Amino acid sequence: MNFIPIGLQVPTLLLPRSGTDLTKWAVVACDQYTSQPDYWAQVEALVGEEPSTLRLMLPEVYLGAADEARIAAIQETMRRYLAEGVLTPQPPGLILVERETARGQTRRGLIAALDLEHYDFNPGAKTLIRPTEGTIMERLPPRVRVREQAPLELPHVMVLIDDPQHIVIDPLFAEPAELLYDVPLMLDSGRVRGWRLDHPLLIQWVVEQLSRLADPATFSARYGVTDEPVLLYAMGDGNHSFATAKIIWENLKRTASDPAAIMNHPARHALVELVNLHDDGLEFEAIHRVAFGVDADHLLAGMTAFCAMQGSALTVLDYPSWPAARQAWRDMQDVPNRQVIAFISGSRCGVLSIEQPRLTLPVASLQAFLDDYLPRQFGARIDYIHGEDALEQLGAQPGHIGFYLPTLDKNDFFRTVIHDGALPRKTFSMGEADEKRFYLECRRIF
Repeated sequence: MNFIPIGLQVPTLLLPRSGTDLTKWAVVACDQYTSQPDYWAQVEALVGEEPSTLRLMLPEVYLGAADEARIAAIQETMRRYLAEGVLTPQPPGLILVERETARGQTRRGLIAALDLEHYDFNPGAKTLIRPTEGTIMERLPPRVRVREQAPLELPHVMVLIDDPQHIVIDPLFAEPAELLYDVPLMLDSGRVRGWRLDHPLLIQWVVEQLSRLADPATFSARYGVTDEPVLLYAMGDGNHSFATAKIIWENLKRTASDPAAIMNHPARHALVELVNLHDDGLEFEAIHRVAFGVDADHLLAGMTAFCAMQGSALTVLDYPSWPAARQAWRDMQDVPNRQVIAFISGSRCGVLSIEQPRLTLPVASLQAFLDDYLPRQFGARIDYIHGEDALEQLGAQPGHIGFYLPTLDKNDFFRTVIHDGALPRKTFSMGEADEKRFYLECRRIF
């Protein structure tokens, strides 16, 4: 069932057959723990030879070493799982998801497929589905190579809807539904439950409520805009995976012998979990930065000069310890025309204070400098880090510098994207790394 005006499809899903150890099957999103190979070694040891989504995806910790043999093994495992009946087709329907995190919070979602015809990841896009952060193009080719010959997709994409009245998802949990899975997630990452949602009246409810959010007059009045195309779905997590799906779809259309028939191809849609921005269990977390292979004194001097060229003034304040720097960072918040960023490099800790910043967000000011500086430093690179503990651990190592950034206010999220466009890449995260979506459901795309 396709509901083209709101870009929604009711998909036909595949779930692991009865008896599968779902704790070993479900693995966290590929773009987590990208600088922590020890985590993935633990996953490997835990899974062993059991069926697992670990064999169906490419963790980004290995992205730089993504060779054709590794990619071919992923695609072959997909075909083998299908041939051996490891995956079982389900009747067409949505899945209601309830995720408990290790910190005791509960987040609700709805598994559905979205129409890639309504999505564009290019800057300035005004489509029904929009990216919320800049797309890092160099991260796409390995993902494209995985997906372009893959018979299956596995979703770790979470897409946000702006539903302050909680009219779309929450009422569905009051209805009786068949429990499909209820499983603890590996490495103390909480628990996830899923219920089948295939009753026509409940699907009609979802469609009607999403259509209300997408009503042009309501949209214009709510966000104070005129003649602005509707934004219904905003990418939360997994923008690069969704962008990869878009590239594959556009390639299929371009090479199709029958332009009309290709529009019914399953790769036109991509599987996601819809999440209400206002869900009580959804918290935005900052995504921090660590630069590797750098001299901290040289980098900070370069940032001082860069800010001066931008018409700003950078002051580097040193503190005796990381806790002292973090406390000073907290004390310096909310001063007009000033941005503050805590940093740690080896035994050196401090706060960067930017007066009269040219850009609105601290992350934008920092990223603009790093994008200019790092490519000119031989062997330097950057990674995007979830969580203060991981940042401190990595930043304290020789030749590294970690930058601690503030959290984006989620209540202003849609309005900011509508008025200002996509945010700087890797601006925010929806929770800590172990709170991300775990791969579980599958869907045929070829």
